[in-house]
Amino acid sequence: MNLDTNTQAAQGEDSHTTARVVLIAAAAAIGGFLFGFDTAVINGAVDAVRHGFGLGAGEIGFAVSCALLGSAVGAWYAGPLADRMGRVRTMQVAALFLVMSAIGSALVHGVGDLMLWRVVGGIGVGMASVIAPAYIAEVSPANVRGRLGSMQQLAIVLGIFVALLSDAWLAGTAGGASKVLWLGMEAWRWMFLVATVPALMYGVLVLGVPESPRYLVARGRLPEARAVLAKVLDMHNDAALDAKVNDIAHSLHSEYRPALRDLRGPRAGLLPIVWTGILLSVFQQFVGINVIFYYSSTLWHSVGFSEADSFTITVATSIVNVLVTLVAIALVDKIGRKPLLLIGSAGMAVTLGLMALCFSQASGSGANLSLPPPWGMVALVAANAYVVCFGLSWGPMVWVLLGEMFPNSIRAIALAVAAAAQWLANFAITSTFPWLAQIGLSFAYGLYALFALLSLVFVMRAVRETRGIELEDMRAS
Repeated sequence: MNLDTNTQAAQGEDSHTTARVVLIAAAAAIGGFLFGFDTAVINGAVDAVRHGFGLGAGEIGFAVSCALLGSAVGAWYAGPLADRMGRVRTMQVAALFLVMSAIGSALVHGVGDLMLWRVVGGIGVGMASVIAPAYIAEVSPANVRGRLGSMQQLAIVLGIFVALLSDAWLAGTAGGASKVLWLGMEAWRWMFLVATVPALMYGVLVLGVPESPRYLVARGRLPEARAVLAKVLDMHNDAALDAKVNDIAHSLHSEYRPALRDLRGPRAGLLPIVWTGILLSVFQQFVGINVIFYYSSTLWHSVGFSEADSFTITVATSIVNVLVTLVAIALVDKIGRKPLLLIGSAGMAVTLGLMALCFSQASGSGANLSLPPPWGMVALVAANAYVVCFGLSWGPMVWVLLGEMFPNSIRAIALAVAAAAQWLANFAITSTFPWLAQIGLSFAYGLYALFALLSLVFVMRAVRETRGIELEDMRAS
């Protein structure tokens, strides 16, 4: 393959971004919507579940976070499953788990049942969290891969927004999350049940998306891979198609099927790029973002806002998250991934530090916690500024990087490991927050601020910019 052919292939890919690939990426990103919806829907149900089942701080922490253990399992097995069954079929399996979880969670008779079905839903969420970014990266042209990859995060924050909005509406309609709404079922049960709608939509829509060309090449289905590339990249030049298929085949080592042993390397047993992916995932969670979206209604209620106002504030925060994610999508392929991560880390360290300062002024504890003026409003502004910093950077950028930073030969399996680490980190943060809050919210937010500062150092030293680089050119070192 000569230089002219390579150049022709690159020009063919860079100059033809079709509406088809955008629609395909959007359909795959609905998995991200379910990710956001399923993990955030518990926000509105926390207080009702706690009182309804008589749970303590540790028990409610585990009831909220147990889905994340299922997500770690789903993420761990999604890579091997996707390499065996294909990306599209794996997305369909994830949708099935999410439908079962939504129905099961709504019909529980005890907290043990709720935990079981939350874990089932977590498995589906974990699978979707791995497959969606990998699939989007594999069907996207390099020049817009960042923007299309960011659709995963946009879908996540939209899922969070819709979950919180539906929680607020259902609770408001019933007169409270623990009040009976329809068919003799409390509002919090309907909060879970409505998740069946997007899960079914996801399962139906992915039926219409093509299989990843990189998966097809790995399975030796070259004519199908050529057909998909021709459609999604609008490539009709035979030489350019042959060059692209050959590049993919070379990067995949032809028929080779990756396994965990392929991630072994000289640094503490793993390849450097795998450690980078794991630490990106861990830092994304250790800055405490999901505390805002899992516990915010309870948090604002505890510092003096009414239940209705707490729901309203939570929904407003999720709207801010959606809007700033749109800004990130506009900037990712212009500024790059690394600069946005650096900006976000610095901003989060400052805003989390300010929240720690605000809660150091609090009086009382637990349900009797209160913030004197003007600290309550300052904390509210700081929390939303923190969401802006996260939504502009670590929210979308981590998913973009995880979808594209690994070499083709190990992408699915490496992404599975990184995503599993992310869910375990999420579990650690979410399950410990009620306990940390009992020690003091100032301590909790101060700890998250420290992790934000450490994430800044990590990005400066370890993260490589991937803007404009072809997936076939990603290195493991």
